[in-house]
Amino acid sequence: MWKRNCIGFLLFLMIIASCRPPVFPPKPPGYFRIDTPAQHQYKVFDQPGFPYTFEYPVYSFVFIDTANKSIEKKNPFWINIVFPNLNGVINITYHEVSKESPLEKLKADSWYLTFVHHEKADSIGTMEFDNLNGTKGVLLIVGGNTASRYQFVISDSVKHFARGALYFDVTPNADSLKPANDFIGKDIEHLLQSWRWR
Repeated sequence: MWKRNCIGFLLFLMIIASCRPPVFPPKPPGYFRIDTPAQHQYKVFDQPGFPYTFEYPVYSFVFIDTANKSIEKKNPFWINIVFPNLNGVINITYHEVSKESPLEKLKADSWYLTFVHHEKADSIGTMEFDNLNGTKGVLLIVGGNTASRYQFVISDSVKHFARGALYFDVTPNADSLKPANDFIGKDIEHLLQSWRWR
């Protein structure tokens, strides 16, 4: 009887010991999945009174930047193209080329704003373009964990000058933002190819 009780007790202990939950090794760090639209589709931004027009994605919206009333009076043609599902925005600023704002100064200011990122940037590449509407510009691609991967300047070299930059409302991380950056990068290229001055 004593042996039977011992065997029963040992079996009970073995059953209890085998009921521990399985232990899984920790998973490596990962990133949230970024779902981009299935395809690129565009509509025309053709606001009355604006000195420019272009095509922008249907999965984004444009709003006129009126956050600062003094800016609104001086620069009423500043806009933001917002990508709500990707948490991104393209800020576009516009300046009329004049004696007070010569083209060379506007270019120098734009280069300065781009090269502020040089401490975090792995690289800064430039791609010049000349679209079918006679508009010229430069697309800058900033590599690394920077606040803005894509920036551009666009001008007719006589009267109009615009600058744009893509930002995301998250901590900059080139790896996690790569799908969104690549997707919106194609939209920026289309925007630049469709840009027309009035």
